[in-house]
Amino acid sequence: MILGIYEKLPAGTEFNDTLVLPFVRRQKSRLRVVLESGDEAALILERGSILRGGDRLKADDGRIVKVEAALEPVLYVTASSPLQLSRAAYHLGNRHVPLQLGAEWLLLEQDHVLEEMLLGLGMTVFEKISPFEPEAGAYGGGHRHHPAEDDAPLIRAPRKHAHG
Repeated sequence: MILGIYEKLPAGTEFNDTLVLPFVRRQKSRLRVVLESGDEAALILERGSILRGGDRLKADDGRIVKVEAALEPVLYVTASSPLQLSRAAYHLGNRHVPLQLGAEWLLLEQDHVLEEMLLGLGMTVFEKISPFEPEAGAYGGGHRHHPAEDDAPLIRAPRKHAHG
């Protein structure tokens, strides 16, 4: 019998089983998986869901499953300055490349074309095996629409309106 998993729970909830997946599979809301216990499960979550390492899922038998980000091949990118690293992130963002951001590094899925581009921009690039947890994007979980929620005031440039 295949276990059904339909619900996300808050991180930190006690768990009974583990599900290890690479990022490419954690982006899918409909997926057949094998848990660490060896049990097969059908993952059926809200469309657009992205699973993160540490997420908890509730199976139809009451079992709580912890999600872990699998080790996978990534490119570890550093630069000679924060400005250069920002430049690399800008060019990768223009290509809609999922990125994990650190204070002095970027991680992205291995891709020889992107690696050549980064080397051409003067970056230092290493192949590495690591869990991959890219940013959710501007409209993912961390985006806020209300300036009152921010720690600092929101400053907006004046708008110009064309009347015609």
